[in-house]
Order: sequence, then C-alpha cells, then structure tokens
Amino acid sequence: MAVTLYGIRNCDTMKKAWTWLDNHGASYELHDYKKAGIDRAHLERWCDEAGWEKVLNRAGMTFRKLSDAEKQDLDREKAIGLMLSNPSMIKRPVLEDGDRLIVGFKPETYADFFDKA
Repeated sequence: MAVTLYGIRNCDTMKKAWTWLDNHGASYELHDYKKAGIDRAHLERWCDEAGWEKVLNRAGMTFRKLSDAEKQDLDREKAIGLMLSNPSMIKRPVLEDGDRLIVGFKPETYADFFDKA
C-alpha cells in the first residue's frame, strides 16, 4: 500500500503523526506541501471526500490573519483558492493511500486505517 503523509514538516501535529507511523512500522512518503506545493486535483479530491470545511484549517494563524472580506462568503471554490495560494491553510496532516483519506491526526483513527489496509 502506497501511503503519503501530506503536511508541513515544521508542525507539531505532523510530528505526532509521523512518530506514530514510525513507531508502528508503517511505510509512508512525506509530502511537505509548504516546499513541494499542492495541486488543485488533490485539494478537490480531499474536499469531495472529507468536505472543504474539514480540509480548510480555520484555526491556524494564516487563516486568522486574512481580512474579513477574504473570510466572507466561504464556499468550496473560495476555500480551494485560498489553500492553493497558501498551503498553510490546509489542515494537517492528510494521510492518503489512493482510495482512503484521513484529515487530521488521532492515534485510534490511524490504527484503524492500517488495520483495514
């Protein structure tokens, strides 16, 4: 199973996720979208599967620094545009194996993901 962990290397939640993966012997590729970027196709697929409301990180400083006008009238297309222009607004981490997707990190969710592989 080809598993990719998407996120930003310098993120505490990302560190928890890859520590969990390493401690459980899971094989994965790390994709740092701060350095490597992310394309529209990935964001559209994630938003379709998990919902743009879950993929967009509204709790982060990057989102909170937006003007009121930029935060207004959010919908799927506007959220994808914001995340494309600033990948820091993508919730971290995103774990994907091609068919399945997890947005965020909870040890029990990761355990279930790999048990069903």
